[in-house]
Amino acid sequence: MLSALPFVYRHSQLRLSAAGIFVFGFTGAATAPYMSLIGIRELGLTDAGFSILSFVAALVNVSASISMGILSDRLGHYKLPILGACISGVLGYGVVFAFPTIWTFALALLIPIPIYGALNSLIFAYVRASCVSMPPRELIAVNSAVRAAISLSWVLVPGIVGYALAGRTSMLPAFLLAALACAFCFFLFAQFMREESIAHTERTEPGYAFLASIRHLGSSAIWPFVLAIALISSTLHVNGIVLPLVVTGKAEGQPSDVGAIVGIVALLEIIFIFFWGWVETKTSAAVAIGASALIYCVYMLGLGLASDPMTVYLLTPLSGLGAAGIISLPITYLQNLIAKRAGLGSSLIAVNIFLGGGLSSLLFSAGTALSDYSHTAMLGAFAGLCGVTLLAFLHNRPPARKAESIFASHDI
Repeated sequence: MLSALPFVYRHSQLRLSAAGIFVFGFTGAATAPYMSLIGIRELGLTDAGFSILSFVAALVNVSASISMGILSDRLGHYKLPILGACISGVLGYGVVFAFPTIWTFALALLIPIPIYGALNSLIFAYVRASCVSMPPRELIAVNSAVRAAISLSWVLVPGIVGYALAGRTSMLPAFLLAALACAFCFFLFAQFMREESIAHTERTEPGYAFLASIRHLGSSAIWPFVLAIALISSTLHVNGIVLPLVVTGKAEGQPSDVGAIVGIVALLEIIFIFFWGWVETKTSAAVAIGASALIYCVYMLGLGLASDPMTVYLLTPLSGLGAAGIISLPITYLQNLIAKRAGLGSSLIAVNIFLGGGLSSLLFSAGTALSDYSHTAMLGAFAGLCGVTLLAFLHNRPPARKAESIFASHDI
C-alpha cells in the first residue's frame, strides 16, 4: 500500500488533491482546538448557545456537501465548487479575525465555515473521478494515501500553532492562519486543476436532478449502510469528548497528557492507514471496517477502565490502529454506495460525519445522565458494536434480498 505514495506524487491531479486535503486539515487543526475557547471565553457565548450554534453549523455543512456534490455531478467538473468552498473559507475565518464579535463569530460558524467544510468531500469526489479507470483496489490505496494527509496535518499543526501563539491573550490569530491557508488552497486549485469534464455524459438525465438525487440518498438501498458506518464512526466522536475528561479526571492526568496522547495517536494513524488499506485488498471493505471497529471498541472499554495516565498511554496503539481504519476505510466504502456519482457518493462522507457526531452527542448526554465519563466511553463502545453487528447483517442477508442491494456489482 505504501506504493500508492509515489503514485500519488507522480500524478499531478492526485498530488494537488493531497495538498488540498492537507490544507483542509491545516485549517481544522489550527482552529478546532480553540473554537470553544474563542466563542465562549473571549467573545461571551453561553455554553448552550455554542452547542446550538455547533449543531446548526453541522446541519449547514452536510446540506452544503450534498448540494455541492449534486452540483458538481451536473456541471461535469469540480473546479468551480472547490474554488467556491475555498473562497467561503477565506471569508469565514477572515471575518472572525478582522471583526471579532459574537455576531460575526456566529454568522461565520453558521454559513461560510460549514460551506468551506464541503471541500473535504469535494476533493475526494475529484480523486475518485480522476481515478475513474483505476481498478477498485488501487483506488483504495490512493484514497488511503490522500486521507493520510489530514492525519499528518493534525500531527504537525496543533503543536506549531500552539507554540506560535504561546503567551498571547487571544487565540484569534489562528483564524488568520486558517484564512491564509484557504487562500493558498484557492490559488493551488485555480492554478493547477485541470478543466476537462470528468463526469458522466448522462449527467443531464432526470436522475441527476436535485430532488431525485436527494430521494436516492434516502432510499433503503443506501441509508442502512450509512447508519451502520455512522454508529461505528460515533465511537471516534465520543472518544474526542470523553478522552480529555477521563485523562484529567478518573485517570488523574494533566492537560499536557491529553495533548501528548492525541499527538501519538495521530502519528500512529498515518502508519496504520496504509495497513488497513492492505487488509482491505486482501479481504473486503466491510470486513476491514468491522475489524478496525472491534479493535477501537476494545480501546474504548480500556479507556473506561483506566485509572492512571500510563494505562491510557498503553492504549494508544489500539486507539491508533482502530481509528486509522475507521477514518480511512469508509471513504471508498461510502463512495461505492453510489458508484456512478462521484459527487453525490462522496457527499455521504459528510453525511457520515454529521450522523456520527449527532449519535455521539446523544450517547454523551445519555451516558453522563446515567453515570460518569468512564461509563460513557463504554457506552460508545456498545454503539460501535451495534454498528458492526448491523454491517455484518447487511452483508450476510439471503442472496434474494442481497441481489437488490447496490453492492450486487461491487467488490466491497
